[in-house]
Amino acid sequence: MAAQALIPAAVGRAVDTGIIGRDQRDLIAWGGGVLALGVLQAVTSIMRDRCALTGSLGAAYLTMNLVTRQACRLGATLTKRVSAGEVLTVGVGDITQIGGVMNAIDQGIAALAAVVLVSAIMLATSWQLGLLVLLGVPAIAWATGLSMRPMHHRQARLREQQTELTTRAVDTASGLRVLIGIGGEALFTERFRTVAHRVRDAAVSVAYLDAVLVSIRTLLPGLLVLAVVWVGARDVLSHRITSGQLVAFYAYAVFLTIPLGRLTGMAAQFTSGHVAARRVLRILTAEPESVRGSLDRSPGEDSVLVDPGSGLVVFPGRMTTVTGAVPADLAVIADRLGNYADSDATLGGVALKDLPAADIRHRILVTGNDARLFSGWLRAELDPGDRARDNDGALRAAIAVASADDIFQARPDGLAGVIAGSGREFSGGEQQRLRLVRALMADPEILVLVDPTNALDAHTEARVAQRLHDYRAGRTTVVFTTSPVMSSRTDRLVLVDNGKVVAEGTHADLLADDRYRSIVAREGDQP
Repeated sequence: MAAQALIPAAVGRAVDTGIIGRDQRDLIAWGGGVLALGVLQAVTSIMRDRCALTGSLGAAYLTMNLVTRQACRLGATLTKRVSAGEVLTVGVGDITQIGGVMNAIDQGIAALAAVVLVSAIMLATSWQLGLLVLLGVPAIAWATGLSMRPMHHRQARLREQQTELTTRAVDTASGLRVLIGIGGEALFTERFRTVAHRVRDAAVSVAYLDAVLVSIRTLLPGLLVLAVVWVGARDVLSHRITSGQLVAFYAYAVFLTIPLGRLTGMAAQFTSGHVAARRVLRILTAEPESVRGSLDRSPGEDSVLVDPGSGLVVFPGRMTTVTGAVPADLAVIADRLGNYADSDATLGGVALKDLPAADIRHRILVTGNDARLFSGWLRAELDPGDRARDNDGALRAAIAVASADDIFQARPDGLAGVIAGSGREFSGGEQQRLRLVRALMADPEILVLVDPTNALDAHTEARVAQRLHDYRAGRTTVVFTTSPVMSSRTDRLVLVDNGKVVAEGTHADLLADDRYRSIVAREGDQP
């Protein structure tokens, strides 16, 4: 930008000494100077663009890395604090806006340097014109800043509505099979259309205001050019400046539209970046529900897992089934056992919140129906630890336990197939069985399952319950369920009421309890 700013000065000198003064040597010399400045401008422009792109992409990818690390740190807390649509909006659009800010800063600094250089040259030549530029530039920047405020509010409102639309689209796609089954797709389509129309109206409002701002950004520098040329022409007539200097001033006035436009563009990019950064910070400033310590001492294997909040005691090496009338109460206890929620749960007498997160995740695995199946190779998804790389025996055994053989027999590629769309091509029962296979392949010391069979028919559920009991014999397994089929095939059955353990024994023992009998009767009435 500095090289480009000096070109009008060289052209003005060429006009005064080379053309008007009829000095061929000066004309060639100043013409060579213009050529040299042009080459310098081209080389430095390439370097600036490379640096700007590096900074822009670096900021975008760094932001994405920070968000990804924070998502891993938050774990199950993330979905409770931030919607899936908002996370998707951050990953798709907001990181681009933040990267654009870095590019805008680069261009803004260059533009400011050019304005300062041009103003200095003009002040040295004609203080009236220089003063006009020095007063005009801040006035344009101030007027542009005022006009950016309503844009900021409209963009923020548009972002919120886009997030709502994205969230609705994600939820609809995830539950499309269920919606079609109950005939609710028309209702959800109409709701989606209503939200989409609101987003469209908000986008049109932003576009309208943006068009006005573009007009302002074009008009104000144009008025400054007009004023500079008018004052400069009068100075030529009064012999205060030369014709070459007038040519240079006109070129400066035209040239100033470029840096002024970049300065106002930087302000607009900062507005968009500020909106995007606020959304990113909502994720980065969230704190996990549980505080994880870093004790060096870790309980030994076959330790007792206790949840004081409910009174649940999980004995090692046994299969414990926890049931209750309210599934939400069971899910809360499961979260506490896995340290996904702040609690006083202990393992071998040591509080989970005092143990390293990596140690807890290695020893305790909690899986429910909200666990996702990721797109990719089916074998890699079911066996993340690659235990069956050399021997398919473990994987085949886990598939048999989950009664999932029919899923692979129906696929032409079997285990070599690919999961697409996060597993949405599978039914709810198929997804449940695949998640169970994946959990069994992880082979944790303590396996906590939340409603692992509620989408299966009674015959399949009975097979899975019995095979799971036999497969996990001698290892600690906790199953949270309201199914009497699962409850009847366990070493120990625990009944929870209002979040507290109220009875325990076997399925036959608890049938004498009216609270448990009501759960069994309700389950039996379901189709």
